[in-house]
Amino acid sequence: MKSSSPNHDQQSFLYQGLKEILNPKEPLYQLSEKIPWVELEKAFTKYYIDFGRPAKPIRLMVSLMLLKQMYNLGDETVIAHWVQNPYWQYFSGEKTFQWKFPVEPSDMVHFRKRIGEEGINKILEISITIHGKAAMEREVVVDTTVQEKNITFPTDIKLHKRIIEQCRKITEAEGIGQRQSYTRTVKKLIMAQRFRNHPKNKKKALQAERKLKTIAGRMVREVERELTSEQKEKYAPSIEIYNRILSQKKNDKEKIYSIHEPKVYCISKGKEHKKYEFGSKASLVITKNSGIIVGAYSLEKNEYDGHTLPKALDQCEQLRGSRPTVAIADRGYKGSSRIGETEIHIPKPPKKAISEYEKKKARLRFRRRAAIEPVIGHLKTDNRLSRNFLKGVIGDQINVMLAAAAFNLRKWMRKAETFFGSFYKSIEQRIFRFWELVLSTPNLKMTF
Repeated sequence: MKSSSPNHDQQSFLYQGLKEILNPKEPLYQLSEKIPWVELEKAFTKYYIDFGRPAKPIRLMVSLMLLKQMYNLGDETVIAHWVQNPYWQYFSGEKTFQWKFPVEPSDMVHFRKRIGEEGINKILEISITIHGKAAMEREVVVDTTVQEKNITFPTDIKLHKRIIEQCRKITEAEGIGQRQSYTRTVKKLIMAQRFRNHPKNKKKALQAERKLKTIAGRMVREVERELTSEQKEKYAPSIEIYNRILSQKKNDKEKIYSIHEPKVYCISKGKEHKKYEFGSKASLVITKNSGIIVGAYSLEKNEYDGHTLPKALDQCEQLRGSRPTVAIADRGYKGSSRIGETEIHIPKPPKKAISEYEKKKARLRFRRRAAIEPVIGHLKTDNRLSRNFLKGVIGDQINVMLAAAAFNLRKWMRKAETFFGSFYKSIEQRIFRFWELVLSTPNLKMTF
């Protein structure tokens, strides 16, 4: 059931509220007045039913998600910081300072599931619209990056050991007797993998690896034999993943790299320091001059960059209401020079027939294309795009869009800080000069 919004009209006779004691020049204070919270509440009302226990206020949940992403915190840590920070509480719609935790960390998980990809898309749209005309540029820059999943570096040994552990848990949960648990054997086989690249240990490590795979297959078959038909239906998805891992080979496509995240795929971007990354590819669209993110989505498969352009441009049109006329990309987007009404510009040797002015214009345009690289860097270091802790494919979509929305809001805050800081500073300087003139002028009569 949807909760009612708190009433902020009545003032307290005993003490002042947050609005009176906080600094109105603070960027987060300004941002809380800029975001259309009423519009968000109307958009999210459809996700609630008309009966049952009232849920937490929509503004509180949305603000906690944004603060988490803006300041690179987790579900638990953002709540702990919220109790200590009055500006965060005012941003969340509180009237007076609160001493208790506003929600449980699990409430944020439930709220993300409640609004889903559609609701996060609405938050991203609002983060774009608050920038006004700056977000409506006709030229945009497009690029892709990798958001890694929160999994360990995958190896066959780790996966086979994990299968054995999960088979033990299934047998214990269902009360099935095992012929052998292999607890001490598996421990010895794992220890045999230490220094496996040393010439003296290579043969022993390979034998232990084969033995570990044999034990994993033996336990999976034993579980399949002992389970009843109802139990098999319950554990069918897990057993299917186990069998796929045991049967996959080195050069297979669509391999499974994690049992709890089977949709993760391996991506090689040609980086010197990181040859392979395991997660999902994300497409980003930013405006050419202002650098506002006007499009962000996660790819379910490792597609060629050029094939991601149509969806990226469609999302950009949906979020801001107008389609870009020019999209600037790198050489990884080769293949098409136009998609619908949008021209695709990719660096290439200039033709002899074009003028020097056109050459210079193209050169400056592609230099500006490189501005998306530091934006990606800030998304990863500041807005939780470097490692995604949210589960599944829907978690990939939510994480990348929330990171983009947080980046846009932080960008607006920096702009507001510069504007209001210079505005108030100029007023103070004028007042100081006025009184300096008054005090330095003799025999000046002032009438009030």
